[in-house]
Amino acid sequence: MKKVSRRALLALILAFVLLAGTGWFTVNWAVQSRNWIFFPGSPHMYENGRLARCSLTDRHGTVLLQRDGAATYAADGALRAAAMHLVGDPTGNIPEVFTRTFLRDLVDFETAEGLHGKPMPQLRLTVSGPVQTAALEALEGRKGTVGVYNYKTGEILCAVTSPTYDPLDAPDIAGDTTGMWDGVYVNRFINAAYVPGSVFKLVTAAAALETLPDAADRRFDCTGEMAFGVDKVICAGEHGQPDLQEALARSCNCAFAQLALELGPETLTAYAEKLGVAASFSFDGIVTKAGQFDLSVPVDVNVAWAGIGQYTDLVSPLGFLRYMGVIAGGGAAAEPYLVSSAGSYRAEPRRTEQLLSPETAATLQAYMEQNVQTVYGAGHFPDLTVCAKSGTAETGEGMTPHATFAGFCADPEYPLAFFAVVEHGGAGSAVCAPIIGRVLEACTRMPQ
Repeated sequence: MKKVSRRALLALILAFVLLAGTGWFTVNWAVQSRNWIFFPGSPHMYENGRLARCSLTDRHGTVLLQRDGAATYAADGALRAAAMHLVGDPTGNIPEVFTRTFLRDLVDFETAEGLHGKPMPQLRLTVSGPVQTAALEALEGRKGTVGVYNYKTGEILCAVTSPTYDPLDAPDIAGDTTGMWDGVYVNRFINAAYVPGSVFKLVTAAAALETLPDAADRRFDCTGEMAFGVDKVICAGEHGQPDLQEALARSCNCAFAQLALELGPETLTAYAEKLGVAASFSFDGIVTKAGQFDLSVPVDVNVAWAGIGQYTDLVSPLGFLRYMGVIAGGGAAAEPYLVSSAGSYRAEPRRTEQLLSPETAATLQAYMEQNVQTVYGAGHFPDLTVCAKSGTAETGEGMTPHATFAGFCADPEYPLAFFAVVEHGGAGSAVCAPIIGRVLEACTRMPQ
C-alpha cells in the first residue's frame, strides 16, 4: 500500500512539473514568439541569411528584387546593375540592407496565426528605375556616384554607384588585374566620402555672407597665387579684383583663401558642422560614412586650402546633397530618405532646422544660377532653371582630380537637388554637367 502511495505521489509531482513546464512554455511562447521568429537564424524567416520572402520595388512599382525561395531581379539588365547597391547581390558581398532594417514592419506576424498564408512582404523605395538607369548610363563606366532628391518631400530619386554590374552576369572580380572593379562592393552614395574641391566654396560663401557684413560687396585681390612663406595657394587664373559673385563663378582660389583666413578656423568649422556637409547621417536605419573638416592645426595655409575645399576636407555625398536642398529651400529643406513604405511602415517626411537665413539662401541661389548661365552653359539643362557649382578636387600629386558638381533646379514643378562625383574625372563642370543634364531630363520624363 505504501508503494502505491509513493508511486501516486511521484505521478502527481511529474504531472505538476509537466503542467508547470507547459504553462511556462505557453506563456513564453506568447510573449517571446515574435523575437524567436525574427531572430537572425530563424529558419521560418531566412534562407542563406536572407529574408526568404520579400519584394522590393522602385517608386513606380517596378520589381527590383523578389525573393520567394529563389531570387528574381528586375527584368531589365541595365536596371539590375543600376539598383544592385540598393537591393544587394546574390553572393551577399552587397547586403540587402533595407529588408533587415524594416524586418518587423515588413513581416505580418501574429502569435495566434503565425506566418502561414500571409501576403508577400512589400518594400517600396523612393528611387525611380528610369532615373537610376539614366544616371548609370551617363557615368559611362567611370567610378563615382550621382544623387538626386526632392528637397520639398525628401524622396531620393537617384542614388547610383559605379562601378557596378548585372547581378545575373557577374564579372570575374577576383581575377581582375585592370583595377576597373576596385571598390565595386562599396556603395559610394552612402559609404564613401570625397574631397569636394571648389563646391565647398558654397560653405565658405555662406559663412561669409552671414558673418562678414560687407562680404557681398567687397573686392578681392587675385594675381594668380597667394604666398604663405614657402607655401602657396595657386589659382586657375589671374582674376584681378572680383567681387564675391564673380569669385564664385570663376572659382577664384585667392578670393576664397582670403575669405577663409578672415573667417578663421572656428567659424569655418562651425558652418561645416551646422550645414552637415561632413557629417554622418542616419536615415532609414542606415548610417552613412562621415566626411571630415579638421582645422585642429590652424596654420594659415591650411585654413586657406580648407576654405577652398582641399587640405583634408572630405564631404558625404548625402550631406552635400542635403545642403543643396537647404540653399534651394530658402535655408531649410526636407531630410532625404530612401524607403517610402515597408509593410505597415509609411515614411513621414521631416525637415531640417533653418540652417541658413532666407537672405543668404537667396543670394547663393542667384550666384549659382549665374554660374550656369555664364560659365557652365545652360544648354546642358534645356527647359530647366539650374543653379550649380562645380569642383575640381585635387587628390594627390600626379593624379587626375575628382570632378564634382552640385546644385539644384529652381523650377517649382521640379524641386530637385543633385550631387555628382566622377573619380579622377578632371574638370567638374566639363565632366559632370552633361551627366546631370541627362539625369535631370530623365527626372522630367519620370512616370508620376
